[in-house]
Amino acid sequence: MTDIPLTIATGPYDTTRALFDGSVGIDGAAVTIRTARTLPDIFKKMMHTQELDVAELGWTFYLRGFGPDTPYRALPVFPNRVFRHSCVFVNRHAGISGPQDLTGKTIGEFGLYGQDSGVWAKGALADDYGFRPEANRWVIGGLDAPSGPFGFVPQIRPDGVDITDAPGDRSLGQMLEAGQIDALFTANVPQLVLDGSAKNIVRLFPDYEPVERDYYRRTGIYPMMHPVVIRNDLLAQHPGLARAVYDGFVAAKQAAEQRYQHARRLFGATLMLPWADALLDRNAESFGADWWPYGAEANRHTVDTFLRYHHEQGLGPRLTVDEVLVPDLLGT
Repeated sequence: MTDIPLTIATGPYDTTRALFDGSVGIDGAAVTIRTARTLPDIFKKMMHTQELDVAELGWTFYLRGFGPDTPYRALPVFPNRVFRHSCVFVNRHAGISGPQDLTGKTIGEFGLYGQDSGVWAKGALADDYGFRPEANRWVIGGLDAPSGPFGFVPQIRPDGVDITDAPGDRSLGQMLEAGQIDALFTANVPQLVLDGSAKNIVRLFPDYEPVERDYYRRTGIYPMMHPVVIRNDLLAQHPGLARAVYDGFVAAKQAAEQRYQHARRLFGATLMLPWADALLDRNAESFGADWWPYGAEANRHTVDTFLRYHHEQGLGPRLTVDEVLVPDLLGT
């Protein structure tokens, strides 16, 4: 039997490295695996041109067009996870010493109102601190360079929320440094912070690790940004393909887990991180053996929480986990 040609695009993570180097494959498929300069470039290829068979796709990009005619379905595979308390930056002169001080402030967000990172951050702050996005002014633009809102995804701007575009000659990072916005909800660390040139930008939670560890301890949520999606026409043509792709991504993730287990045995010597062994030991105590689960049941609460946030923030109808995931994999 001829293998099914399958073009896959995802970020080059620890969780996907084995797919990129070919040490793990997809049973019954001849895989071509790609990445892109930025993740939105992958999203655009899947959403706009549908030239990919399987791709990582941001939750909100998937959900904004979700319906009977959606040409792909999400697998319970999540190669990208980030706690998002650390991803809120503020201008040190904006009078913001904690989440309660965000009320009434002007906040930037990259590319669209309701990036996955922003949905998670707004939702977590709403649940724990009473944050109300509608009480703020929002500015949408480019993070490190001036850019307009993404043109390949519906720009949903909920009623009652003040949302404008950034000036055409200013990036959000520049605006935050200059005090033209008070805060920034971001998927990436601003380049001004990375290169040490920011004088006025600090994190909302400067000591964010204990905040995020406490959040996980209380909620059991390790936020995933993006599921992997697969084209519906391929699922119809090839029964069992969803399971084969799922199994391949699981095997790639397990290969990464084995590398970290080996690193822990060697006191972190395989990693370019001082005291990595101490971090690995702390994480083992907090997360247990499977700290990055795939599958529908292990992630049901986390996915449902994102779906709730997405709806509460005015970005779409209230959907269920069973609606948005591939039916064949709901028992995983």
